Amino acid sequence: MYYNPLMNGLGALPMMNHGRSRAINAENPKGEKGKGGMAASHLGASRKGSPCLTLPKGETVTLAEIDGCGVIEHIWITVTDRTSERDCFVLRDLVLRMYWDGEETPSVEVPLGDFFCCGFATGCRVTSLPIAVIPLRGMHSYFPMPFRKKAKITIENQHANAIGGFFYQIDYCLYDELPAGAAYFHAQWRRQRMTVKKQDYVILDGVKGSGQYVGTYLALTTLERYWWGEGEVKFYLDGDDAYPTICGTGTEDYFGGAWSFADHSTGKTLEQTYCTPFMGYPYYSHHDETLQHPCHDDICPPMRGFYRWHIMDPIRFAEDLKVTIQQIGVSHRGLFERQDDVASVAYWYQCEPHNPFPPLMEKEDRWPR
Repeated sequence: MYYNPLMNGLGALPMMNHGRSRAINAENPKGEKGKGGMAASHLGASRKGSPCLTLPKGETVTLAEIDGCGVIEHIWITVTDRTSERDCFVLRDLVLRMYWDGEETPSVEVPLGDFFCCGFATGCRVTSLPIAVIPLRGMHSYFPMPFRKKAKITIENQHANAIGGFFYQIDYCLYDELPAGAAYFHAQWRRQRMTVKKQDYVILDGVKGSGQYVGTYLALTTLERYWWGEGEVKFYLDGDDAYPTICGTGTEDYFGGAWSFADHSTGKTLEQTYCTPFMGYPYYSHHDETLQHPCHDDICPPMRGFYRWHIMDPIRFAEDLKVTIQQIGVSHRGLFERQDDVASVAYWYQCEPHNPFPPLMEKEDRWPR
């Protein structure tokens, strides 16, 4: 019986699939068999001689370039979030890109922190099935990423300075072949620094071909008073025009919450953060930890980060896909149209080729307020 190497999980662990496990990191940048940890230090040969990289200012560094057929199974990255007290925003100044089978335009193009559900250029703890972030900023991805001929992962340093102490490991498995129906992993970042009233924020658009939508990360900075979470998430599938095939009941509902995530035990309405395998609200802050400067008091608009993984319920499409979310709030006067600062990452699989992504925002426009 043919074993599908993409069908991993606890139940599949006893099943032998005859893959060839490899790992790429700073000490074995080509993932070569029998050549891990060869760099020497003052402790001697093969004693932690090259555990990390330095990312030069303004340059793109190739983290992995893998020839052949296989699946990336796990990515771990950690990096300092600042180079000095006056330099911040590292997690949005580093741009992660991924290319499959020699394509010229990336299938993944996302600021590093946002890819791992850490928007606002700051880290937070995330405990979910495909993405985990462990103190302090140990960022993990378990999304399977198949390729048939070649995989390439790069990181571009758009920060003001060189970045030292960039640690990473990419764990993958080589196979002789993959199932014909295996699609390619994609992720795209967008932001609208102020949404337009009565115009839905676009999480994803321009997707042509067949595939499955598997996740959303939302980084919301609220710019108006009152409850912000009434906007509905819409999925336009395969030629939908004025109305979508799938439309939810509100932002809080899409991310798994109810009744404003409220805790009333103190006599006040306090939002509660949470993490679950498939949906979460890991970050909420009125205070920006990255801005340590005597000229201001670090007060900023409220910032909230959410994730929703469509792992048990992927959104299938055969021809095209568009995903949007409304900006609607509610106050004592009822529902109202809002204007907020919204950023997002869309995660999906599709058959290649894919349409090129819109140009990524300049780094200054990616910075949090």
